[in-house]
Order: sequence, then structure tokens, then C-alpha cells
Amino acid sequence: MCALLVSQFAIAGAPASARVSAVRIWPAPEYTRVTVESADPLQYHLSAIKDPERLVLDLEGVDFASVQQAFTGKVAENDPYVGNLRVGRYKPGVVRVVLDLKTDVKPQIFMLAPVGEYGYRVVLDIYPAHPVDPILALLQKSELSAEPSPGQAPDDADEMPSPKTQRPGKEKREPAVARLVTIAIDAGHGGEDPGAKGRRGTYEKTVTMTIARKLKAAIDAEPNMRALLIRDGDYFLDLGARVDKAKVVHADVFVSVHADSFVKPDARGSSVFALSERGATSVAAKELAKRENDSDFIGGFNIKSKDPYLKMTLADLSLTQQISDSLKLARAVLGELGDVNSLHRGRVEQAGFAVLKAPDIPSILVETAFISNPDEEKRLNDQAYQEKIARAILRGVKRYLAKNPPLRAPAAIADLR
Repeated sequence: MCALLVSQFAIAGAPASARVSAVRIWPAPEYTRVTVESADPLQYHLSAIKDPERLVLDLEGVDFASVQQAFTGKVAENDPYVGNLRVGRYKPGVVRVVLDLKTDVKPQIFMLAPVGEYGYRVVLDIYPAHPVDPILALLQKSELSAEPSPGQAPDDADEMPSPKTQRPGKEKREPAVARLVTIAIDAGHGGEDPGAKGRRGTYEKTVTMTIARKLKAAIDAEPNMRALLIRDGDYFLDLGARVDKAKVVHADVFVSVHADSFVKPDARGSSVFALSERGATSVAAKELAKRENDSDFIGGFNIKSKDPYLKMTLADLSLTQQISDSLKLARAVLGELGDVNSLHRGRVEQAGFAVLKAPDIPSILVETAFISNPDEEKRLNDQAYQEKIARAILRGVKRYLAKNPPLRAPAAIADLR
């Protein structure tokens, strides 16, 4: 059975034979993204075929050799949704790409106009029919916290009678689960959105992912804390999806990790930002927020999809208390970062960062250093420095939580065992 999902017909002025300049496939637990790039707008049709599950992408008026070459060897073995692909001439003027699927999916396809260094892009997002539950990523830490450490007696060991006097039928008491503080760690950028690029060729998305993983490891080592990586790999997540994921797991704190950039290479130092209700605290903060918010368009945001966090105003979100808490958190983290790196400014700055708009989660954006500064770019690639930055962020978070302990215990996750 074949179902036509989307058809994008000819665009006025499109050439008779466009060339595909690049194909990129980004596998991730949340979804797999297939990007087909060309200097010219492309015409496409997407169909789904059952038994076995396949997606069929027909590209009209394109050069066959360029499509075949661009798609060759692009499917990774660990791709959770795409098993294989093949390219062939379907009929005159139409090149067919068949993607063999590993499971039931819900695809979305759309076209993006040129932006930044990209030309026209046809973007195929392959979502699972049953979305991945981010709460499951927290189960392991919760289960470990409920089990006694090696060599440690169970909680009710003192009450257990000896084997000779043990009464039959007595039920063993379930171990209690302590309230774990949940920290959502957002590694900035990813996938189609590389973020800033240093003069040595370092991509911001790579640095932020490395530091985020080190921060998660440090948090998970704490007995009363657990961490969730919003992005756990090199793939794109739009800003609203990042906020949504933090809300789903009832995060107590949200930390977005970035590496700043400026046109002049001598700009240096670490910064911490919070959301603002009444505009940015400086021109630089305003420009930075715009750059970060533009990540959605560079990374490939489907403008037709719902994204309430980007459309709602600050007044709608009633963020006064959240911003107050975020400023306290930001000051605590900034103070700790000052022991590791120079500070770009000695105060917390504010602007309209879309990724910080969760109304009930204290949220900050940390610019770890200037990737555009050759010296700081070198430090950002140093494992010892990455570890120091992660530890400083953790110390700041702990300082904040010590004075502002989370009061609520989310019913959805507090009783996990």
C-alpha cells in the first residue's frame, strides 16, 4: 500500500536539471533528519509504503549522478529509524530515493530557503510513531538511588529476625526513594546548526556537547541529583522542543551551555544570562539573544509546526518569579566561573532568549568562553578546562539550591524505583 504524504510541485523559474550539492543524515533517539541541499529549489514527492515499511522520496528535475553520489554511504548502522537506502531512476526526469525503515514512523517534510552558508534544503524528519519518553532517561539514576550500596545493609536490616526466628509471610519493606533534584542540561546548537566556529576550526556545537556531558557526569555523581541531556548527540532540536523536554521531566533547573563569538578576536571571558521581561540589559546581550534565537532557522525549524514558546509573549508566560529565581541561579554560577576564567562582564545580563522561557523552571544560558578568541578556543578544546567549567557550573547550581531548595515533588517522577 502506498500513501502520498507530501507533494511540492514546480516552482516558477526552477531549472530543468538541478544538482544536489549535499546530503546529510542526522540520526538521533528523538528522530532522524535527512537534509537534501541544492543551489536551486527542488521539487519533491514523499510517499509511505507498508510491508515492509519504506519511505519513497521522488525528486523531479534533478541530476541523477549528483543525487546518487550525495546519498552514497550516508546511513549509519546505529540509526534507530533508517536501515538502508537506495537511489534509482524512477521515470524520465524523476530520481527516486527509497529509505528502508526499522520501525513505524511519522515523517514530516518541508523546504527551507537559503540561510547562512546553506542553499535550498529539503528536510525530511523521520519521527517514531511512538515518541521517545525523556522520563525513561532518568529511571536508571532513580533505581540506583533506591538500592543499597555494595556492602550496605538494607534499610530494614535491624528489624529482620534471624533465620531461626523468622516468621513466615512477612513482606520485605520497599526501599524509599529520596527526592532527586533534576537538572536539565542543554548543549547549544547541534546537527544542521553548528553555532559559532573558531579560527582553528572548532565548532561550538562540539564544545557544548562535550562540556554538557562532563556536567552530567558530575551531577549524576551527586547522591541527591540527576541530570538529563536535552541533546545527547550531534543533531538539531528547535528551541521550543528543548524547553518542552525540560518541562516533561519536571526539571528543577535548566542550564543551556554555549561558547560565545564576536567579530573581534580579542573579546574574551565567561558570561551568564537570564531571561528579561523588559528588553535586554545591553546591546551585546540583545544581539546575542537574536543570534541564539536565529538558530531555529539555521538548524531547520519547520515553521508550520506548533511552537508555543516562541509565539507567546513574556507577559503571557507570567515569568516574574521565574526570572527572579533565574537571576539568583545565574549570579551563583557566574561567581563560580570567575574562579576558572576571566569574566566578560562582572554581572549577569538579561535578554529575550527563547530557550529560557520555561515559566516555572529557573533557567540560565552560560557562555563558557569566546570561541572566536584563539586562546580561549584552545582552552575550550582542553579536557582539563572543560572539566573545570563543568565543575564550576555544578558548584554554582549547588550554591543556588542550598538557599533555594525545590519544594515541589513531581508526582510523575518522584516515586520512580
